Amino acid sequence: MRNEFMVHKLNEQGLELARAIAVAFSNMLLDLEAIVPPGRDRAIVVTKLQEACFFAKRAIADNPENQEEP
Repeated sequence: MRNEFMVHKLNEQGLELARAIAVAFSNMLLDLEAIVPPGRDRAIVVTKLQEACFFAKRAIADNPENQEEP
């Protein structure tokens, strides 16, 4: 199976990085919700932040240093 489609289990370091990413995106969204009024545009902002968070976490998961030993 190609690496692009594999699931990578994170080690403790990887989990901590994933948590840090989640906190950073959560804080950003809280700040934006205080500025951006509810509605379609804010919903798109939320969706795009979720997407960006996913790819940030994927980037750390793809790093062998952050993966559990097989």
